[in-house]
Amino acid sequence: MGTQTGDGPVLVLGGRSEIGLEVARRLAPGRVVVLAARRAEALTAEVEQIRAVGATAVHTVEFDADDTAAHAPLLEKIAAEHGGIGTAVLAFGVLGDQARAEQDPAHAVAVVHTDYVAQVSVLTTVANLLRAQGSGQIVVFGSIAGVRVRRANYVYGSAKAGLDGFASGLGDALHGTGVQLLLVRPGFVIGRMTTGMDPAPMSSTPGQVADAVVRGLRNGATRVAVPGRLVLMFVVMRLVPRAVWRRMPR
Repeated sequence: MGTQTGDGPVLVLGGRSEIGLEVARRLAPGRVVVLAARRAEALTAEVEQIRAVGATAVHTVEFDADDTAAHAPLLEKIAAEHGGIGTAVLAFGVLGDQARAEQDPAHAVAVVHTDYVAQVSVLTTVANLLRAQGSGQIVVFGSIAGVRVRRANYVYGSAKAGLDGFASGLGDALHGTGVQLLLVRPGFVIGRMTTGMDPAPMSSTPGQVADAVVRGLRNGATRVAVPGRLVLMFVVMRLVPRAVWRRMPR
């Protein structure tokens, strides 16, 4: 399992994700790509898309992010079958319905389970596998929503805030092990997940996010904001008085 950073199989957990597929397209040439998602047998179009850009092989595996008990056996099996994992991209997640989550505890828990608990499970397992092989890359998607949680989407935002903290700590724990963890903090992404929502200022597309991810991986970065000027916005957000902040839109 002597995978070198930047080589080895690309694993996309959330194989239908627009951002995940755009990242895979950019990393695929000359590499094996594994797309993991529910209803894996229906990933034909996604497989063809990745194969067309030069992947040496594209495989699909059944993956249910919410089934945390299955994470370790599945990921261990993938690593064993493909000689390790070169780059793991955690591209699964849900926005949920904020209004419903405020009234329905089960829905609130479901959002947090997918966007935080399941991510923690996958991250811990992948980190252990890559630490053991002494190399590899992990891509985690935080969000501007988690930098300072807004009243307008606090359920989703709180999950992203928790994930941001966990990924930051895990990245520090992996320092010096040969494993790179890249925490990506995009703003509003215009795509299938946000259909019907008005784009926020400094929005980006899945392709722009993927470009930033690939640059970050190649540069050995541990954090990247998309677009880059959001870094200044993050500072400003933390200074806004609470009375004003609670009226901010999502």
